[in-house]
Amino acid sequence: MPVSVPRLVVSAPASGGGKTTVTCGLLRAFQRRGLRLQACKCGPDYIDPLFHERVIGVPSRNLDLFVSSAEDVCRLLAGVPDGAVGATQPAGDPAGRASGPVDLTIVEGVMGYYDGVAVSDQASSWDLARTTQSPTILVVDCRGRARSLAAEVLGFLRLREPSCIRGIILNRVSQMMYPQLKALIEEETGVSVLGFLPRLDDCSLKSRHLGLVGADEVEDLQARLDRLADAMEQTVDLDGLLDLARMAPALDPAPRQLDPVASPGCPVRIALARDLAFCFYYADGLGTLESLGAELVPFSPLTDGQLPADIDGLYLGGGYPELHASQLEANVSLHQQIAGLVAAGLPTVAECGGFMYLQESIEDMEGRPHQMVGLLPGRAYKTDHLRRFGYVTMEASKDGLLAEAGQTLRAHGLHYWDSEAPGEDFHAQKPQSRRSWDCCVTTPTLYAGYPHLNFYSEPVAARRFVEACLHHRDARLAASAGTRADSAAGSARPVAASPDTEGGAR
Repeated sequence: MPVSVPRLVVSAPASGGGKTTVTCGLLRAFQRRGLRLQACKCGPDYIDPLFHERVIGVPSRNLDLFVSSAEDVCRLLAGVPDGAVGATQPAGDPAGRASGPVDLTIVEGVMGYYDGVAVSDQASSWDLARTTQSPTILVVDCRGRARSLAAEVLGFLRLREPSCIRGIILNRVSQMMYPQLKALIEEETGVSVLGFLPRLDDCSLKSRHLGLVGADEVEDLQARLDRLADAMEQTVDLDGLLDLARMAPALDPAPRQLDPVASPGCPVRIALARDLAFCFYYADGLGTLESLGAELVPFSPLTDGQLPADIDGLYLGGGYPELHASQLEANVSLHQQIAGLVAAGLPTVAECGGFMYLQESIEDMEGRPHQMVGLLPGRAYKTDHLRRFGYVTMEASKDGLLAEAGQTLRAHGLHYWDSEAPGEDFHAQKPQSRRSWDCCVTTPTLYAGYPHLNFYSEPVAARRFVEACLHHRDARLAASAGTRADSAAGSARPVAASPDTEGGAR
């Protein structure tokens, strides 16, 4: 059944052009109007969606045409939840995202509008807009230019057909110059300019080695968002943007059928590391685990001395452990417990920062080493540039937790820290490139490595993880039942009399 999804893609000619600022400002401005909103991010980025979530209160979705099919992307954009095989109605959306009809979906683009895999436009913001038939707003930085702005816009309109660009927002321009630039661009290109943002230094978002500083670390974020929305209400045609979004054609994706591994009434419990050090997760990937029968139980490796009770799996995501290495090092009791349980067969996924955490040590920002869990050999050390950055297709060299030998997984890497022992149980191949390398450590109960996976796009790997957790739970419960039975039998068994007692009794 077709689903009406009013939507806009917010893109720019290049990274650093103001996409996140404009996206968050629009979300806050429309939120003030009482609209029901959904935010999305084109591509694999973790950080920008955390800002979206801080604005609207529900997790942002990643729409990635490298790891996902066009149908999956349209399904996510339409908010169609997974359904159980044989069910007459789709299941609910367990990850807490906006489900059901929304008034407006805003999709933040990635890099420059046509920048995709390698030097192609595959998986670019344009590719996503074209695939989903979504109108695009191009955010153009006006610093140091005037009539050349029209040439830039005209080039973006003509490079691909259709360009999907339906409007322009000018960034970093004064109120005095805006009317002239608006008239110029509209006359030269024929596309509408729907507003501008002046230079707002107090609303800017700071960056560091993996992108923007995390949303939870910006103390005055809500105040900045309000100032940004205040400006947009005065300088951006919000009604025009909403009218444009409502012109997007309906989407008609079929529900994806997933047969749960564990029953909803008796899920497997997976401990999920979630704090400032470990915060990189895909909302829909977590939702897939939940749809398969997992209960995700959050804990903090920074502050919790023990894992949650009665767990059947462990998920250590990426993040910034290097920024919190001293505090992580001090939590020795948790190190010892994790090392013991994982070595004993607790099904565990450890990606990027989680992989570093399982190793012997991590260097902090100043290059000082800090002891970590020590389950895996090697030291995670600081480098001065991104290592093995971008999309990869990984082929398993042997059977393991997430894949059998010969099976492939699509993944993404983004890290400045490297490891003395990055693993060799998968072979990673960059798309449209001859570059490849070995990576990751895997066993029947462990996946650990730098590449990030989106379990929504790899449901077979997600199923294998949850199935391993189910086997672990069954074994744990059987052992517990056996212990209780032995204890009960011991307490009920008659106590044999000693020879001296027997002699005295005679």
